[in-house]
Amino acid sequence: MKALIVVNRENDWPHQIPGAAVATAKSYLTGPAANSDQYRQVVNLCRCARTDDAGFYVSLLAEARGQRPLPSAKALEELHGSPANAGAVREIEELVAQSPPAGKELELDAYFGADPAGECDALALQLFSLAKAPLLRASFRRTRGRWRLQRLRALSLTDVPAEHRPTLVRAATRYLDGEPGRRAPRREHPAMAILYNADAPLPPSNRPALEAFLRAAAALGMRAEIIDRGAIERLAEFDALFIRDTTSLDHYTYRFAQRAAALGLVVIDDPDSILQCNNKVYLNELLTRQHIPVPRTLIVHRDNIGAIVPSLGVPVVLKEPGGGFSVGVHKAERREELEPLLRRLLEKSELVIAQEYVPTDFDWRVTVLERRALFVCKYFMAPGHWQVHKYEHDGHSEGRTLALSIGEAPRVVVDTALRAATLIGDGLYGVDLKLVGERCYVIEINDNPNVEAGCEDQVLKEALYREVMAVFLRRIRERAA
Repeated sequence: MKALIVVNRENDWPHQIPGAAVATAKSYLTGPAANSDQYRQVVNLCRCARTDDAGFYVSLLAEARGQRPLPSAKALEELHGSPANAGAVREIEELVAQSPPAGKELELDAYFGADPAGECDALALQLFSLAKAPLLRASFRRTRGRWRLQRLRALSLTDVPAEHRPTLVRAATRYLDGEPGRRAPRREHPAMAILYNADAPLPPSNRPALEAFLRAAAALGMRAEIIDRGAIERLAEFDALFIRDTTSLDHYTYRFAQRAAALGLVVIDDPDSILQCNNKVYLNELLTRQHIPVPRTLIVHRDNIGAIVPSLGVPVVLKEPGGGFSVGVHKAERREELEPLLRRLLEKSELVIAQEYVPTDFDWRVTVLERRALFVCKYFMAPGHWQVHKYEHDGHSEGRTLALSIGEAPRVVVDTALRAATLIGDGLYGVDLKLVGERCYVIEINDNPNVEAGCEDQVLKEALYREVMAVFLRRIRERAA
């Protein structure tokens, strides 16, 4: 058995799905099912109205046991509040507006991304992608000429009427078979989409690197295609999504990742990795709690500005929580510069990261894939600047990249990077570090690290691209097994 369906009572799910077993919440939490390690996926169909319900603990313990719960405990918590991702909510509201229903209100149920009425399957799939819960009910209202999502909540099996049970079972079967929503039948040659924005100022891969990925995929028997932001409705045509554009939360890349994950595709960067890596407050808390060295750091708010200089001194580095590629990272050289700069940053964010300034000639970058070091680089500072990237009103410059074999890097650099990346997951991550004497500090973890032809591939050449594509292929085959 590869999946376990968990319900409140034995007679809640009298249906049979090939490859899936059924257990009650009591059995999963305290009985025989609690000790079984044969299930990779746990589908939680219990009542989850509160965070102390048995259903909530089913998802929470599934994560602790190394299984994949649907929904996750985090998804359940988010459903108790307002819809989580503002960008995705806007996209869903726009989808309603494209085929507006009669009247001013719409209530829609979604079972594993399927509309039981068969009228709004695309919208139901979007809701599933947003909330990551198997049974959902969404309420929309037309206000001042615009459709708005008013409420989104998780349903239990008792909320599903008898006439909708066949739709539910079919949708659950498709999901557990790796084909939720409108996935195409399994293909002889796995298909991969590479998401790329040709107009992005600093994409993580240049065009020659993309061509190398395409060649590597073809050599492994995969069909790979470069797609752009307009292709989100085509994701069901593919088995995998590789995002090669700079990611952020309120951004189309995150919506692509969410949709692809909901469809059952292999996704790099996956939504959770994007969420975690794109917030430096979260990363600092995570690394500190796991005793991974970081430069001396203070989380700054309006009431502790005066603690920065006594704690960290000057110069001091100030970071916006969601910055990347040296964007949103500032240095206050003197005490007089500090407070005006902080005031500007705190107008945009409740919290700002202040960090001691650690000058080095270059940053180490260890790129990790599936908890293994893939390659190592030295990123030198931009000429005449203290960062790798230098932004000016009339352009951008950056320091040179020197790729090394893994054995040429200090062992402490590689080991520290692996410890840090493993805290996020098993995807593709770039860990930036500084080495001062024998002390190694993690600066940040990037979820969409650079892989550019002529830079990061200086040592591995074509083997680098084959290695990445081989991971996609293996994961696709594992999901199909």
